[in-house]
Amino acid sequence: MSEAVNGILLLDKSKGMTSNAALQKAKRLLKVKKAGHTGSLDPMATGLLPLCFGEGTKVSKFLLEADKRYWATLQLGQETDTGDAEGEIIERAQVAVTESDVEAVLERFRGEIDQVPSVYSAIKQGGEPLYRKVRRGEEVEPPKARRVTIHELRLVALEGDRLELDIRCTKGTYIRTLAADIGRELGCCAHLAELRRTASGPFRIEDAVTMEVLEGEDPAARKGRMLPVDAALSAFPAVELGETAAYYLLQGQPVMVPKAPEGQFLRLYDQDGQFLGVGATLADGRVAPKRLFHL
Repeated sequence: MSEAVNGILLLDKSKGMTSNAALQKAKRLLKVKKAGHTGSLDPMATGLLPLCFGEGTKVSKFLLEADKRYWATLQLGQETDTGDAEGEIIERAQVAVTESDVEAVLERFRGEIDQVPSVYSAIKQGGEPLYRKVRRGEEVEPPKARRVTIHELRLVALEGDRLELDIRCTKGTYIRTLAADIGRELGCCAHLAELRRTASGPFRIEDAVTMEVLEGEDPAARKGRMLPVDAALSAFPAVELGETAAYYLLQGQPVMVPKAPEGQFLRLYDQDGQFLGVGATLADGRVAPKRLFHL
């Protein structure tokens, strides 16, 4: 029987499992009805996959918009049709690059860049992911370039034909595409051999649990791992509302909040510390509810 569970579980997804399969398995273990994840990880990728349950699903949008961090291993000397290790090799080249060569190339990809996603991406055309159409042999329209921001791009190690990178980027960044583009700029081609997501918004991989550990725990221990819903919103300033303001806010009405921060979302609480929802400051200084929670 499904229970009322509200919160966020940080899962360390294993290789080979789809994000949806991980979500469905966690739902069964926690015996919850309403759940969602916050941006898919490819089956080949491992790492942080925040899962939202109950009222927690209302913060999925904010986590989808958040920056991500990845640890990526590039295989130099080989480019594949999919951009990762699961594809067919379409080009080979000799590898003779130094750390200085890599650093010079990485500098070109830091900051805002225009990125053309692979046709093997999950971008939808006609309501269906591109990769499904391509694998059926259908002709597809190549995706348009997207503007993304690479906040950090750090060389971790270069050992022979393997290159390890630490990457912090905005949502929608395709690491497979980044790997292929870096390989071309190095003049030796490359594909993404391994990928691990190490952070998503305020969450870190060090705080995540594997499915194997979760399966071995009793129901109380599993629920004890659940983070409160507002943990996903820690980047937003917190504002406490008086009793009257809290009442009208929960009716969906904007309320006056003295000295409320402008130009960003706010976490709203009542006088007892109960999380009420997310609001935004209007031009007249009132705070309007954007997403209310019933916890």
